[in-house]
Amino acid sequence: MDGFTPWPPDLEARYTAEGYWGDRVLGDVLRGAPERPALVAGDERLTYADLDLRAARTAAGFLRLGLGRGDRVVVQLPNTAGFVVAFLALVRIGAVPVLALPAHRASEIGYLCELSEARGYVCGDTDGDFDYREMARGLPVEHVVVDGEAQEFTALSAVDADPVEAERPDPSDVGVFLLSGGTTGLPKLIPRTHRDYVYNLEASAEVCGFTEETVYLVVLPAAHNFALACPGVLGVFATGGTVVLAPSGSPDDAFPLIERERATVCAVVPPIALLWLDAASWSGEDLSSLELLQVGGAKFAAERAAEVPGDLGCRVQQVFGMAEGLLNYTRLDDSRDLVEHTQGRPLSPADEIRVVDEDGEPVAPGEVGELLTRGPYTLRGYYRAPEHNARSFTPDGFYRTGDLVRVLPTGHLVVEGRAKDQINRGGDKISAEELEGHLLAHPAVHDAAVVGVPDAMMGERTCAFLVVREKEPTLRELKDFLRARGVAAYKYPDRVETVETFPRTPVGKVSKKALAARLS
Repeated sequence: MDGFTPWPPDLEARYTAEGYWGDRVLGDVLRGAPERPALVAGDERLTYADLDLRAARTAAGFLRLGLGRGDRVVVQLPNTAGFVVAFLALVRIGAVPVLALPAHRASEIGYLCELSEARGYVCGDTDGDFDYREMARGLPVEHVVVDGEAQEFTALSAVDADPVEAERPDPSDVGVFLLSGGTTGLPKLIPRTHRDYVYNLEASAEVCGFTEETVYLVVLPAAHNFALACPGVLGVFATGGTVVLAPSGSPDDAFPLIERERATVCAVVPPIALLWLDAASWSGEDLSSLELLQVGGAKFAAERAAEVPGDLGCRVQQVFGMAEGLLNYTRLDDSRDLVEHTQGRPLSPADEIRVVDEDGEPVAPGEVGELLTRGPYTLRGYYRAPEHNARSFTPDGFYRTGDLVRVLPTGHLVVEGRAKDQINRGGDKISAEELEGHLLAHPAVHDAAVVGVPDAMMGERTCAFLVVREKEPTLRELKDFLRARGVAAYKYPDRVETVETFPRTPVGKVSKKALAARLS
């Protein structure tokens, strides 16, 4: 695939010889017994046989539409059976899902369609007062498939045909595109091959102790790497367990599902974990089936991690990773101190990490520096992004994560912050540069600088510092402006401050450190 950076031959041979890469592809993940429950989504309850047949018939329907191996399809669906079926159907025929989040709007979706050269777009019909079909009418794609009322488009339920033998993708093919958190403008595309992503989900399932008895509650968007394959939905299917889809992580949605379906595992971001800890004291639901709460997406405070066993009656597992690859987990047999105070250690024996200073030199053991990594499931380059790749990777292929960490003698990592200009708002990564660009388009804004503000609930919230031309726009006016530009709502600033001028560094750059200090 043009624009994809493969692993060099020596590492490809090593990862294969050492067993990290095999011949399985993402379409092979449904390995549960046919009669066992595979998926619960609203009123739908599908066994492995049911789900396999639905995926096979939908795959044949996509083939009949003219989609096939190598074709990119942007998929933007909430936590529904439709998402799972569409994903499995596409990867079976070698088509490549580009996994957008439900919150994305025209700015992001149009860009993703163009960058990926997508031939198709799969979406829902509406979300509240937002109509995905209206957005779809302006996209440069041949096929629009709607899970719901399709209007002039094709209904997902109508993408159905008798199962046929399709060309099997090669394990080295790109199997799925994930989205970067983005520090420099709109998200970049992360190419994950079948073989590296299968290793990602299977190794994660083993570390997390998933079995056919696992009942995994999905409260994060299933299209998010954490919920999809860490071990996530796909890791559950690979071990024969049951996936239960929830519409959100709200205790009102999640707690009744835990009680009704006897869920054993759930993955959340810190803001959801904090809500659950608070709600557990007044909730009337029986949460006794819950055995493991994975917390990732942002650093989880040790003090709150310590509260999970007592308040929720389950173990906590800290997870630190990235859609680009490297995953770190605290292990199920780690000491309480390691579980509470670290963000885990690398998943794979083949994960290589370096911790370096601003000059790229290794720091002393235990000192803080930027994390660099490479391994059998960490990308070698973003898709069609040569200039960015030149900055994001070392000459020998280590990915510059932008995370500041220190490494303990046990190999566990402690995350100390970010080196990149990115805000982590409850696990949603916001590019300051992208948001600044949108704000600068407002007629009242002369200049803009976006910084993260520490927040006990979200980890960080977003503050936009503005130099205005005349009348100062209100926060509501700015949000309405961004909404009209098709910007996802999670990127809206939480706070706006106006200033006469921006403080500058000695070399003339805006000093975001000085701006942030004004908020403390």
